[in-house]
Amino acid sequence: MSAVAAPILVVDDDPNILATLTEILELEGHRVRTAANGREALDAIDREAPWLVLLDMRMPVLDGWGFARELDGRKRPKILVMTAAENAKRWADEIAADGYLAKPFDLDALLDAISRLRP
Repeated sequence: MSAVAAPILVVDDDPNILATLTEILELEGHRVRTAANGREALDAIDREAPWLVLLDMRMPVLDGWGFARELDGRKRPKILVMTAAENAKRWADEIAADGYLAKPFDLDALLDAISRLRP
């Protein structure tokens, strides 16, 4: 087992969200990888398995539902759904995610959710 902690993979099609979450999480001491859609996220997982995926659901190329389906056969990381949808909990349940955050969320809510999911 590596001495370096596995990264958090942030998956969102909004470059501002990717940049903001990367900066916040790195300041908190996390290693971060990013992907702009589910296809890029699967490629990232194949390169280096994250312990947690912060997953937007509505994205081009491959959405959150497609990403979750495509995880079959891979070691499944914990998944925290991030969505502005009214039904965030339902969408998280649909893909058997480990939790969800409704956008917009505050920094403390994000860090608390990550802390609760930490292995």
